[in-house]
Amino acid sequence: MKIGVISDTHMSNPSESLRSLLDSIFSDVSMVLHAGDLTRISILEAFAGKDVVAVCGNMDRHDVTQTLPVKEIINIHGHRIGLIHGWGSAKGVEARVRSEFQGVDAIVYGHTHKAVNRVKDGVLMFNPGAFSGTFPFGRNRSVGLLTIDDGICGSIVHL
Repeated sequence: MKIGVISDTHMSNPSESLRSLLDSIFSDVSMVLHAGDLTRISILEAFAGKDVVAVCGNMDRHDVTQTLPVKEIINIHGHRIGLIHGWGSAKGVEARVRSEFQGVDAIVYGHTHKAVNRVKDGVLMFNPGAFSGTFPFGRNRSVGLLTIDDGICGSIVHL
């Protein structure tokens, strides 16, 4: 099973480049995970036709924070994936999000706008980076893919 992973879209409405993910990088995914900072709930319309699980982030407007949870655990083929945005300084964010979940195989998070794909203490720590890119110039835009079979592995896709 393949899962599309995105975070930190920071948009008011779905753009054509966001919608085009379904025709390209996310064309063969079964599900999309959004790790927060959508900004507006309408962003999820870009993934129509796919199963979507999303959490809110620290920059989300009221329509998002009143609709989406702060964190979620997704069970897929016997694997548990924690989904959360993150908060505070980029330094130490991985430890903070890790403390929010027990008994998971992977943690998907965002917030830092920096892609991470590594296993720590047996848990895949996966940050797809930011669809909106890094501050202040929107460089280094990226999304991610998770592949689940006997285990979970991730890959970062630079846009």
